Amino acid sequence: MKPVKHKSNDYVIQVHNSPDEVKAADWNELLAEQAEATPFMRHEYLSALHASAAAGPATGWTPRFITLERNGVLLAACALYLKTHSYGEYVFDRAWANAYAQNGLDYYPKALVAVPFTPVPGARLLARNAADRTLLAKALIQWCEAQELSSLHLLFASAEDLQACTEAGMLLRHTVQFHWKNVAPTLPAARGSLPPAGAVSPWGSPAAKLAPTLPARPYVDFEDFLASLSQEKRKKIRQERRKVMDAGVSFHCLQGADISPQDWDFFYRCYERTYLEHGNAPYLSRDFFRRMAVSMPENWLLFVAERQGRPIAASLVALQSQTGPAGAPSSAPAPDRVAYGRYWGALERVDCLHFEACYYQPLQWCIAHAYQRFEGGAQGEHKMARALLPVKASSAHWLAHPAFADAVERFLEQETQGVENYLDELVRRSPIKPDPNR
Repeated sequence: MKPVKHKSNDYVIQVHNSPDEVKAADWNELLAEQAEATPFMRHEYLSALHASAAAGPATGWTPRFITLERNGVLLAACALYLKTHSYGEYVFDRAWANAYAQNGLDYYPKALVAVPFTPVPGARLLARNAADRTLLAKALIQWCEAQELSSLHLLFASAEDLQACTEAGMLLRHTVQFHWKNVAPTLPAARGSLPPAGAVSPWGSPAAKLAPTLPARPYVDFEDFLASLSQEKRKKIRQERRKVMDAGVSFHCLQGADISPQDWDFFYRCYERTYLEHGNAPYLSRDFFRRMAVSMPENWLLFVAERQGRPIAASLVALQSQTGPAGAPSSAPAPDRVAYGRYWGALERVDCLHFEACYYQPLQWCIAHAYQRFEGGAQGEHKMARALLPVKASSAHWLAHPAFADAVERFLEQETQGVENYLDELVRRSPIKPDPNR
């Protein structure tokens, strides 16, 4: 697309039809400057989605990567997709699409700023500063208007993104995820452990005000973690782990380059089978994971379950590297060490195997390797029983049709109150036992 130049400030805004039209080093350098960078916004990750045809026109994800430059320097960028459906997003707007259809209007295609198939909160509007980020948000709306698109949606955004979107006039929507933090609790039981960095506090006050009154410390080991839970939850976890052990299942883990092509093949068999058992084809192909093994090996951790000497299940965890994306300037702050539960599958059924593979083994690994946080993905209230506590995850939305924008705004006001009530209820059900020092 021909570059669009803003005469007042010499910004040049371009729309690219592929992530590969943006220099990987420039993109990753910009990503490294974000307060809430994740490996899923790495150029390599987004390029692999495109090159493996997981996210492309044939699957309803047409890429339109937007960049903002001045004097040849990349100042802001985002991954935008034209969507012809709402699958693979984890923020549900099908009721909005149905309302459009009932009124004879087209909801699709819509514009989506997100990482395909990846409900992980983090930076979406990559920018050097707040002013450039807000300018990018406004430019996205202007582009959507010029393309006569129904709407723009920015999913699982960072706090900085949400501020820019609010200044651009977008509506905010909230949902609940469940994250674990490697901090032995020193707060009242109702508040559990601290929320992740950058998370919006579900208790109506800034997360910074929830600092513990006693020195925070990481868990020493898994038993130390269990000791922080109520007796009921502690007993339940031990029973679940015992069932897996008594079934003769053991685990080993592989990280980075130690994951062989044969290991990746086995993982994919498990992953694909689990999707097919639920009546769906998997979003990601074996080729996508082959590309991950080549371009981002350091970001993957594989747990393999074995019984009687043969592998029967696997879970794949993504890792936020301690040094950030390749090309990060030396002045950029090192991000938290975060693990993200992503994919799993099994070839045999064993009671409680899913909990062991997807929660207990990763949490035990995080404690042993001094990782600060484990994110469990979208939805899943059952995660709370495993001490993954509720945090608010947010998105931003713009609708072109004024009447529908007004209707959605009223709906979101009610939905937001419902989310707040739900969070209050979850807080009251915290698995963390009361702090005897309070």
